[in-house]
Amino acid sequence: MRPLPDASEAYDSFRGQYHSTRLLVLLEKHLRTVPVNRMLGVAAFDLYVPGMNFVFGEARCPGHVAVISTRRLKPTPQNQRLFRDRVLKEAVHEIGHTLGLKHCPDTLCVMHFSEHIGDTDRKSTAFCKDCRSDLKA
Repeated sequence: MRPLPDASEAYDSFRGQYHSTRLLVLLEKHLRTVPVNRMLGVAAFDLYVPGMNFVFGEARCPGHVAVISTRRLKPTPQNQRLFRDRVLKEAVHEIGHTLGLKHCPDTLCVMHFSEHIGDTDRKSTAFCKDCRSDLKA
């Protein structure tokens, strides 16, 4: 997939971060130009929503677009397997939101809200029984 033409309108120079909701608007516009049903944007820069210091990602719930950031998912020291696992968990989590799933109280479910990277590391890459049931419904 090609990169977004210009994401600068989502940049907040005071915070040094990109407003993820504005990126979702750009992705929705871009989605109309390609033959796909859902779109996940993957950004290397830091994301935020008002009221929070940062977010790992955001999605329309339900909807057709989501965005994640790899910026805070990189472990130190470098560990490619851990990095891949974190990216996968955040991607599945945000795609779950596009399918209508809300945050889950089960700390091991991929739909559990990650307040910090430890939450992401603790949860699995899979939906819990209740979230799987909600997806089927």
